[in-house]
This record gives sequence, C-alpha cells and structure tokens, in this order.
Amino acid sequence: VHLSLMMMDSSTAATKVSQWRPVFVIFTALLFDLFGFTVILPLMPSLLEYYGKTDETGIYNNIIIKVDKFRSFIGAPDIERFNTVLLGGLLGSLYSLLQFFASPMIGALSDVYGRKPILLLTCSGVLLSYILWSVSYTFPIFILARIVSGLSKGIVSISAALVTDVTSSADRSKAMALIGVAFSLGFIFGPTIGAYFSTFGKTSSITFGIFQYPALFAITTSIIVILIIMLLLKETLPKTKRSQSFSNTGILYLVNPVSLFRFSAIKHISKQELSRLRMMSAAYFLYLLLFSGLEYSLTFHVHQRFQYTRMQQGQMFLFIGILMSLVQGGYLRRRPPGTEKRTVLTGMAAIIPGMILIGWAVNPLMLYIGLVFYSFGAGTVVSCLTTVASKFGEGDEKGKVMGIFRSIGALSRAIGPFIACYVFWSYGSCICYMLGGIAIIIPLLMVATIDLKPKSDEKKES
Repeated sequence: VHLSLMMMDSSTAATKVSQWRPVFVIFTALLFDLFGFTVILPLMPSLLEYYGKTDETGIYNNIIIKVDKFRSFIGAPDIERFNTVLLGGLLGSLYSLLQFFASPMIGALSDVYGRKPILLLTCSGVLLSYILWSVSYTFPIFILARIVSGLSKGIVSISAALVTDVTSSADRSKAMALIGVAFSLGFIFGPTIGAYFSTFGKTSSITFGIFQYPALFAITTSIIVILIIMLLLKETLPKTKRSQSFSNTGILYLVNPVSLFRFSAIKHISKQELSRLRMMSAAYFLYLLLFSGLEYSLTFHVHQRFQYTRMQQGQMFLFIGILMSLVQGGYLRRRPPGTEKRTVLTGMAAIIPGMILIGWAVNPLMLYIGLVFYSFGAGTVVSCLTTVASKFGEGDEKGKVMGIFRSIGALSRAIGPFIACYVFWSYGSCICYMLGGIAIIIPLLMVATIDLKPKSDEKKES
C-alpha cells in the first residue's frame, strides 16, 4: 500500500510538471518579447528629437503643431520636453488603440487554429515591425513600424488563454502571477538595455546609435521568441476542443466597440455569467482608465514638484518595477485559490492612499511611501482580474474572452493619459491625484458587488 501511494504521488508530481511546462515556456518567451518591446522606452525622446531635425515629409511638424495646440489647451508650460512627452503619449495611445481592435481577433483566431500557430504568426508580425524600425530613417517608416507592432502584438492575450488551457482553477492564479512577473522583469531590464545600447551606439555614429543598435537587439529577442515557441512549446488547445470556424456575425462582434464591451461574441455562457463578466470588465475599464492616466502623468508630476531628471525618473520606475515583481512573485503566488476578489479589493484600496500621498508629497520620502502603496496595487489588481476573466466561457472561447478583456484594457490606456493630462494642467497635480485616487472607489465598489466566481468554474472544481 505504501509503495502504491508513493507511485501515485510520483505520478501526480510528473503530471503537475507536465502541466506547468507550457507555462514556464511561455513565461520565458514573454520575458524575451518584453525585453524587445520595452527597449524603445528610454530612447523615445532622442528618437523624436532626431525625427524633428531630419523629417522632410512634414508629417512630424504637422503632428507637433497639433500636440502644441493640445498643450496650450490643457495649460501645460511651453517646454520642449513636455511636448516630447505628450507626443510620446500620443504614439502610445495609437498603439493601445490598435491593440483594442486587434486583440479580440487574435484571441478568436487562436480558438479556431490553436495557440501555437497564431503565436508564431503574431510574433512574426512583431519581428517585421522591428525590422522596419531598424531602417526607419524617416518618421513615416517609424510610424509604420509602430502600427505593425500594435496590430501584431498577441502574445499577452494568447499567453493568458494558454495558461487557462493547462492549469486547474487552483493553480491558475499562481500561473497568472508568473506572467505578471515576466511583465515586471521586462519593464525593469528592457529600458536599461535600451539606454545601454543607445550610449554604446554613440561611439559609432549618432544616427546608428539612436535606433539601430536597440532595433537589432529587439530583432534578436524576437527571433529568440519565435524559436522558443517553435521548438519548445507544445500546442495546448487540441483540435477536438477548438472552435470550428468564424461566422460573419462573430467577426462583426469582434470589431464593433459596443459589442466588445457586451462580450456579444461569446456564445457558450449563461446570462448570469455574462452579466458578471460585463460588470467586472466595466470595473476593469474604469480602474485602468484612472490608473493609466495617473501613471502617465507621474513623469510630469515629479519633474514639476521635485525637478527630477530622466535618471532620477528611471530610478523611480526601477523601484516600482522591483516592488511589483516582489509582490507578484512572492505575495500573489502564495495567495490561496478563490481569494482573487479580496486581493483585487485590497490592491485598489492600497492605490487610493498611494495616489493621494504621491499627489501631495512635499519631499521624496513621502513620494516613495506613496509609491509603495501604488506598486502593491499595480502588482495585484490587473493580474487577479485577468485570472478571474480566464475562468469565464468554455475552452473553445477562452482566446476570445481574453482577447476582448485585453482589448478593453487597451482602450482605457489609450484614453486615460489624455484625461489625466487635462486635469493635471488645468487644476494642478494635488487635485489630479486626489480626485483620481478617490475615483478608484467606484471600480472598487463595483467589484465588491460582483460574485467573481463563475458557476462554470465551480462545476469544474466539483
């Protein structure tokens, strides 16, 4: 009997390792993908300065004129650095808007054709965007590279669907937390690598150093991602569990913004669960709308309040990234299954005093105390809500569910920065952060009223 129990334990352990192998593979692929994705972040001011001096098409100047009008409208100081930040925010919003339309379609394609083929297809699109970036001597080619990247980026939503394919409800929050750790690490090391390559490139030629060394690095990481997926990742959605095909109506539901918020493309779900999913997604949209706006205006705030240089801002974001990775890799992965709602509420509650402390900070110590609360919320809320969203719908629609859910988040990130900028420069940083922090009470109350445990998930557990 003892031997039999030992054999059963050994078999269970082997099964567990086999189930988690795709999670570790996609974690590694996502980490390299994020290195390539974030390498451009510290280079954006230099890139825009380069195009401002060299663009002969007139497109850059026309955009700058519109950005300057927006700056004047919101009352921001006429400082070249702020125009650069606003233009960078505009490009970031363009990327998020493209993700809003692309993510649902990519997720739905993975339900029909499998996770691995669509991962390879989207990662190839990202590789193409980096190749375009490496030869973007003119501003229009650079914009084209960003557009191709925004339309192709599918690894995040497919990773969430893949985790759902291979993990049980008990392990899913741990696996999603691991995906969150990949994000934190990517945003810690990617920008650092970008800054290093930019400096290294200046020893050769200014033009080459501004974008081609980092672009070649991004191309290399993208090739590594494709090789990891091609050689190490096994398909997690068998043909027997896939959606059969697209319908014309289904495609319209995936491109209609109103239908996306209503999750009209999801068919195999009860009315009660659909109502819960819609409410949770509305709370997610409102939370990210507020959070992304305050996150974006943080650069303006610390420069205006404490005269932080780019180096000091980099150190601040490094502090945030390290705390988030510790929260996700330590605290979040140790939370027991079924506590996602409580963790979300705790995370949102932490962000409220965090934002108020940041906005009213009179010294760096007060600022960094606020950033501790901010980082805890940033490391918990989205990860846990993503875990809960992954439990809705049947196996052949998980890609659509996660694609639509990510799409809603992308739209909030496209809009939030502009609303926050208007409030920040019209009413001041104290009012902006206080109102933004207090407003997070609304999505907090919305989440508090929802039963976040889908009935379908309860049945699977029983």
